[in-house]
Amino acid sequence: MRFHRRALLAVAGVLSPVMRGALAQSGFPDRPVRIVVPFAAGTSSDVQARLVAQRMGERLGQNFIVENRAGAGGTLGAEVVAKARPDGYTLLLGSNGPLVNNPVLQARMPYDVAADFAPIALLSRSPLTLSVRADSPFRSAAELIAAAKARPGEFSIGSSGQGSATHFLIEQLMAQAGIRLTHVPYRGSSLSVPDLVAGNIPVVMAEFSTVLPLWRDGRIRILAVSTASRSALAPEVPTLIESGLPGLTGGSWAALVTAAGTPAPVLAALAGAAAAALDDPGYRERQAEVGAQLAGEAERSPAGLAAFLAEERARIRRTAEMAGIRPE
Repeated sequence: MRFHRRALLAVAGVLSPVMRGALAQSGFPDRPVRIVVPFAAGTSSDVQARLVAQRMGERLGQNFIVENRAGAGGTLGAEVVAKARPDGYTLLLGSNGPLVNNPVLQARMPYDVAADFAPIALLSRSPLTLSVRADSPFRSAAELIAAAKARPGEFSIGSSGQGSATHFLIEQLMAQAGIRLTHVPYRGSSLSVPDLVAGNIPVVMAEFSTVLPLWRDGRIRILAVSTASRSALAPEVPTLIESGLPGLTGGSWAALVTAAGTPAPVLAALAGAAAAALDDPGYRERQAEVGAQLAGEAERSPAGLAAFLAEERARIRRTAEMAGIRPE
């Protein structure tokens, strides 16, 4: 989907006279805005929310307060936003799980992912890692796969939660490699990774940003990354594709949505503030440090995010069918 420069400027905060008038009349925002993070503090979603909240608050002249509501793979926090008043004061830092994956994995959902949210802007994409402790006997993904084939179900693997991007990539890996690992969902990689370091679980699929400092300290070995090519931050680490899993890529992403029915001028103001945050040099530098890729200009708009989410949902449904994943 292509956007003219005039439209992009509108999204970036230069609103049309009609929208400016509507916002002036409504006084939005005239009180603090809440960003609900459906995962625990310290997770990649939490970090993303706090990075963007500060800069959106500066842009719009109000405090943006981050609130963690973890549980049910992100469903609990997402439900809060889906049922909130549609006025733009309650936002969701959405990700793969609550906005795309959960309907594939959970038979009963308290909201409709396509109908109950109004898209604001995509923020970023982040790679995932297949990781073990530094003293693990597994020195490559191929070695782990070989051991799992010899002893089905014996090895546990932690994810950042039921329905998360890490969980879904684990399911894809098992289906493609023909292995069975015992999935252990945590409430975020900020909990699974410390358990890995403590020796309580042998393998985790975790966000690159969470694992990177421990890998640099020599406490974790990254067996593979989920990107199509190697990361510049860890160029010696192979991809899952290089590890004998053709075409296997994946990652988490962060997006802002709010309750369906929120007025278009409010959505435009929020999208403009998010786009301005993404252009902030300090924000861009911090994202580069954790290996995240910022959303393109078109994806930073409500329409751009809507198109992205529709494509993601279609892709996940196809993947679930191929992997034999059914909602439980």
